Amino acid sequence: MHEVGVITSILHTVEDIMKDENLTTVETIVLDVGELSGVVPHFMEECFPAATYKTRFENTKLEMNVIPGNVRCDSCGEEFNAYACDLKCPKCGEDKKHTPLTGRELIIKEIRGN
Repeated sequence: MHEVGVITSILHTVEDIMKDENLTTVETIVLDVGELSGVVPHFMEECFPAATYKTRFENTKLEMNVIPGNVRCDSCGEEFNAYACDLKCPKCGEDKKHTPLTGRELIIKEIRGN
């Protein structure tokens, strides 16, 4: 489960932003997490308390917006949600050759603090 490492990296970035913006506390971190990003939102939620334990972020909340993992089938051109269709094109059945359209992002969308 690499999500703890991802969270740790995000927290380092948030600390840098806090310095730049003169923030003393962060109440909420909002992330955009794509279904095709390689990060599992459920695991992020479970790991967040452990990653923030006894840190300045211990009382910070984590919110995530899950971005659909949409792809285009390279064989027939059909656009579909790869996650919902288990990477298999619903039109032609292709399960290997797809071009990602959305859902690969992992972005710090917002930091709420003071």
